[in-house]
Amino acid sequence: MSDTSPTDPMAETFEAQRDRLRAVAHRMLGSHADAEDVVQEAWLRLSRQDTATIHNLAGWLTTVVGRISLDVLRSRQARPEASYDDGLSELVVTLDDSPAPEDDAVLADSVGLALLVVLESLGPSERLAFVLHDLFAVPFDEIGQILSKSTAATKMLASRARRKVQTFERPTGVGREQRDVVQAFLAAARRGDFEELLRVLDPEVKLTVDTPSGVVVTLGATQVAAGAQLSASAATQRRAVLVNGLPGIISWREDGTPLSVLAFTVVDGRITDITVVIDPAKLALMDLPDPA
Repeated sequence: MSDTSPTDPMAETFEAQRDRLRAVAHRMLGSHADAEDVVQEAWLRLSRQDTATIHNLAGWLTTVVGRISLDVLRSRQARPEASYDDGLSELVVTLDDSPAPEDDAVLADSVGLALLVVLESLGPSERLAFVLHDLFAVPFDEIGQILSKSTAATKMLASRARRKVQTFERPTGVGREQRDVVQAFLAAARRGDFEELLRVLDPEVKLTVDTPSGVVVTLGATQVAAGAQLSASAATQRRAVLVNGLPGIISWREDGTPLSVLAFTVVDGRITDITVVIDPAKLALMDLPDPA
């Protein structure tokens, strides 16, 4: 909730900029909660500023939001164990009732979330330069002032970031082959068929499980297959879903509470990545469909 007053002209001007500033901060940080905090801090700084000295309020606010976001990103790098709270709440989970996600809004959300994952691979300065220039058309000289770098150096940062982002491919829906591979994996896991699990898993498959006590990562087909054989599920109902545009499965307990969300990445007929969320607190944050 904003602390601004609608009768204050400066507050009205700020409110007109709020959505744009929130979008900048969210693209920088990948977290709605952190973005709100950054925007609120920008308002507090504005309220302490002599506005007569500000010639371009929109530019001034963008600079302030950029600097605060940059500080947050650098703080994360210094404390890599610190993670943002609402990342999993931003997963887009929809029922997989058609050969491809027909809803343009769902696909757009998947694109946006996938791009956030790509942006996470950028360094703080690269990310700021790319987000502000390529996504929000902020001139390089203004970005350079935020980074304390020359315009030429800032252009190089953005160019380097752009090359990394260009590896991002727009998701085009889930095909029948991907579904078949996932179903083969689930069937083999239920049967305890180790050889079949190895057939559908990429040799370097990565399994990431978000548990109440933290994230557990398992690497390699042999280890992942062994774990899939041994895992016992209390689920009484499952439904096929799309998780950020990827094929997935939701499982529920008998009382209707979510037990797990799984998302699979399938490349060339084999599963290369599996993400599993079993932490009840994280599941509660996700907007999940109801059991059938």
